[in-house]
Amino acid sequence: MPVEFKDYYGVLGVARDATEVDVKKAFRKLARQYHPDVAKDKKAAEAKFKEINEAYEVLGDPDKRRKYDELGANWDQQSAAPPPGYGGRSGTGPDGSPYQEFHFGGTGFSDFFEQFFGGRGGGVNFSRGGGSFHPEQFEQHQGPMRGSDIEGDILVSLDEVMNGSTRTISLQRVNPSTGKAETQGFKVRIPAGVREGQSIRVAGLGESGESGGSHGDLYLRVRLAAHPDFRARKSDLYYDLDVAPWEAVLGGTVNVQTLDGSRIKLRIPAGTGNGQQLRVRGQGLPQGRSGERGDLYVVINVQLPEEVSAEERELWEKLSRTSTFKPRRE
Repeated sequence: MPVEFKDYYGVLGVARDATEVDVKKAFRKLARQYHPDVAKDKKAAEAKFKEINEAYEVLGDPDKRRKYDELGANWDQQSAAPPPGYGGRSGTGPDGSPYQEFHFGGTGFSDFFEQFFGGRGGGVNFSRGGGSFHPEQFEQHQGPMRGSDIEGDILVSLDEVMNGSTRTISLQRVNPSTGKAETQGFKVRIPAGVREGQSIRVAGLGESGESGGSHGDLYLRVRLAAHPDFRARKSDLYYDLDVAPWEAVLGGTVNVQTLDGSRIKLRIPAGTGNGQQLRVRGQGLPQGRSGERGDLYVVINVQLPEEVSAEERELWEKLSRTSTFKPRRE
């Protein structure tokens, strides 16, 4: 099954020499535009939102972006030799273990991403179940052998972490007997409070066993989708709040929107510094089955005006003459 190349720069609408800041700005703009919660056509927006997230997952990470740029025009030649753990075509992997091609649908990641950036995603993971299969080992083994487990990545939004969800996933694999691709659909429950890197187990969807042995399992490794406004660290959320210089100096009260859509009033203490974090208890993500939530940390980002009017400049100049504040040693 051919793998389609993904032009991540085109997806985000940025040049290949775009800075890290430009990439982030482009992602945030598109993510807000196509977020399923605000789009009229939710199904189309969800597909576009996942595509944008995948592009940012690669271009927003210096190591992944470097690898992507190095692929260049020869990407399809490199795809001929699957990396360790990736199910390319039926055969023998670099470690001598057999592998088999299979593809996921509905996980939020393309086959292109799975092959080049999904780590062991998209491949057979022999470490979970029974080890690598070799003919001489089978001859020595008299009883049933359990099938190997397989694993892949699944893109989970922060909204799904907050509320939980049920996703429809498809698994397409090549039948080694017939050489034909067979597709199996199933539902996966994403529990509220799921964490980055956590594996969701789907029993019995791994490789078939030998000599009457049971099937292995499927493990979907959670990758949190980037959000245009919030960052997650375990069960805590971080939100960048832009404030004016006078708000930081004088203090004040501002409205802050939370992940669940509600708005809270946040008091900014007088003299709040740039980068300071204001903690809002209980407005983070769920913490597993306990139902308790982490905290929201509002990170202060003091903004300066790019342009000032003549009247504003006069006021700034007056402040510079009358203020006793000394930002540095002379």
